[in-house]
Amino acid sequence: MRILIVGAGAREDALSWRLAQSPSCEAVFAAPGNAGTASRGQNWPIAATDGVALVKRCQEQRIDLVVLGPESAIAAGVGDRLRDAGLAVFGPNRSGGRLESSKVFAKRFMERHGVPTARARIVHSLEAAQRELDAWSSGGVVVKADGLAAGKGVVVAPDVEAARGVVESWYRSHSVPGGGTDVLLEELLVGREVSVFALCDGRATVPFAAACDYKRAGDGDTGPNTGGMGAYAPPQGLPADLFDRVRERILSPVLRGLLAEGETYIGVLYCGLMWTGDGLKVIEFNARFGDPETQVLMPLVTGDFAALLKSVADGAMDVSLAAVCGKSCVGVVLAGTEYPRRSVPVQGLRAELPLDSGTQVFWGGSTLVDGRVDASGGRVLTVTAVGEDIADARTRAYEAVARVASTLGTRELSYRRDIGDFAQRDRQ
Repeated sequence: MRILIVGAGAREDALSWRLAQSPSCEAVFAAPGNAGTASRGQNWPIAATDGVALVKRCQEQRIDLVVLGPESAIAAGVGDRLRDAGLAVFGPNRSGGRLESSKVFAKRFMERHGVPTARARIVHSLEAAQRELDAWSSGGVVVKADGLAAGKGVVVAPDVEAARGVVESWYRSHSVPGGGTDVLLEELLVGREVSVFALCDGRATVPFAAACDYKRAGDGDTGPNTGGMGAYAPPQGLPADLFDRVRERILSPVLRGLLAEGETYIGVLYCGLMWTGDGLKVIEFNARFGDPETQVLMPLVTGDFAALLKSVADGAMDVSLAAVCGKSCVGVVLAGTEYPRRSVPVQGLRAELPLDSGTQVFWGGSTLVDGRVDASGGRVLTVTAVGEDIADARTRAYEAVARVASTLGTRELSYRRDIGDFAQRDRQ
């Protein structure tokens, strides 16, 4: 198969790396791609949201499968345009993508179909938000902007007054992340957080893999939310029958709801979950593979992953084609020192980095220029390592981080030092 991956981040680099190793993959392309995807295939200088140009190039290049990476492409209806042109697409149409692109839509969908989630209030103005917060019971409040905000539209407020400050800042400055005026005020759930990735072929859905990520910028889960500063797989400290419970309590009602509403959802459904004292509850849905979770899942995937995704895209999912092995993986994100406040470009980084067997680097937003890498300065790269267990993988990952950081020879990158450190997390 000739496969196109749409997107330019470390997630797309990881997908490209795994798909290129699939027995059924003849060639892999990326649009627009990055320094990593350029090393194993051809990058196309086409924006991830430019459906018209992508259709034309796919037809010229005889593409057999398109894998949608970022939420922006899904929200822009790229999947719709590609399917209308007769191409096989792993990724939902724009309407299905509303489970991610609109938190208000997702919340109402869950309420309609009995999907367990946090109680919430939807507001459209500062006055409405203030009224809801005046009546709020004690406890934390999660303030969520309705639209896409690259992982930065959620603020966890420890109390009502902190939440009031967030909504006042957003509304008074006319800067609700992602645009628009809709905001969710949710109860703060307490428990273990886990991301479960389910494959959906329009008629069936199956849990495929799970991981845990670290969203806060600083050690000890401090600082602002980011797109993700690291991850590990598989999850720890959760029930052995996690997938069975997710299938029964989450995926079954979601699938029934989608079918009842006439939605043929094809691709991956990212279920951001919290294991609480009342069982599993949905924090959020994403309509694509996560970043940085994908970077720790792809090194664990065995079999013909390309054939698996093609079977999903064709509406005839065959989960026997690929699986997740029994080892563990830890990934550490190296980001610009001012991330997530802003992205300061980092130029002239070495493209060839020192790696042992079982370790891998996935580049974020970047370009390959004369054998060197120019990066956007956001999440520059993810260093991953596979081990027999999380402790082993964590040791190997941070050893690789030290070698990579030394080789890059720049102080313009920062990273968390507690990814996969359960003793540290349990103290929070």
